[in-house]
Amino acid sequence: MSSKAPDSTVAREFVQFAVEAGVLRFGEFKTKAGRLSPYFFNSALFDDGVKLMRLAEFYARRLVASGIEFDMLFGPAYKGITLAAAIAIEFARRGRALPFAYNRKEAKDHGEGGIIVGAPLRGRTVIVDDVITDGASKRESVELIRHEGAKPVAVLIALDRMERGGIAGNLSAQSAVMDFERDHGLPVLAIATVADLLEFLNSDADSAFTGYAHAVARYRERYGV
Repeated sequence: MSSKAPDSTVAREFVQFAVEAGVLRFGEFKTKAGRLSPYFFNSALFDDGVKLMRLAEFYARRLVASGIEFDMLFGPAYKGITLAAAIAIEFARRGRALPFAYNRKEAKDHGEGGIIVGAPLRGRTVIVDDVITDGASKRESVELIRHEGAKPVAVLIALDRMERGGIAGNLSAQSAVMDFERDHGLPVLAIATVADLLEFLNSDADSAFTGYAHAVARYRERYGV
């Protein structure tokens, strides 16, 4: 199996879970790039223990299916902190004590000090986050991990919007994910993509969400890769 291609079963189950949890919503939403998107993925709404436990299971399944060998997890502040901890707990449930660490936004000048919290950064490290928008926090994570002497081996995210950057008439040729992979030589592993979302929306003619499929498809035609 390709480490970059989401497993269709895991992707389908994840999209359904995210929709039912109200994390994937439909309507009209302004993105960070100023675009009006017909869908919005807000990982902050995985906001109770049951949802977070299920979410961590999907992350772990995707990472294991990739075949990538890894020694620890790193979660960029702030959303990555909760994700790294939850995924580590899921691996503990599976019988593996997986170290994890995260960074502070500002270095602490008292107590233990420093910017890294948790396990020392050692060995093959997977960066975990919810999405890649412009890739800035992930680039900082790569530099930080390498500075500490560890080796970043992949970035693990929940959803790949497969969306080009730039503005109308001057769009990037590639998505933020593709740009990141090119610049850093690291695979980005997504549990699901917008293509999986479209498949979900078109899968049941009687679904309450089928009406959104056309809007999502048009948005993808305009901004997608």
